[in-house]
Amino acid sequence: MNLRGRNKVSPEFSMSSMTDIVFLLLIFFMLTSPVITPEALDLILPKAKGKSTNKQNVSVSITKDLEYHVDGEKVAFERLESALKSKLADVENPTVILRAEKDIILQKAVDVMMIANENQYKLILAVKPN
Repeated sequence: MNLRGRNKVSPEFSMSSMTDIVFLLLIFFMLTSPVITPEALDLILPKAKGKSTNKQNVSVSITKDLEYHVDGEKVAFERLESALKSKLADVENPTVILRAEKDIILQKAVDVMMIANENQYKLILAVKPN
């Protein structure tokens, strides 16, 4: 007489549910990644060698349309100095990083450098590494 049961559990693992979860996570992160950095500006920076390890306190960006942004907030050039002063009021050894697009007029970057120099802010020019 045969007493062994015919209902055996198969030791195989189905990967279809795991791949479904991975694809759903991939789609989720692809859809939400642009939302994470809304203040990021798409600038084409000039290329240079070297690297700086200084900590920035404030970021000033100049777009190709000559728009000034302080930490992602659009600011008119006339209000740039007061915006920097308010952001760096209580900071010891204030540092400003200047992110100027490579095709802008050099005088616009120099104007920001002069504002930083007059207020004794350390200024770093952001570049794209080679």
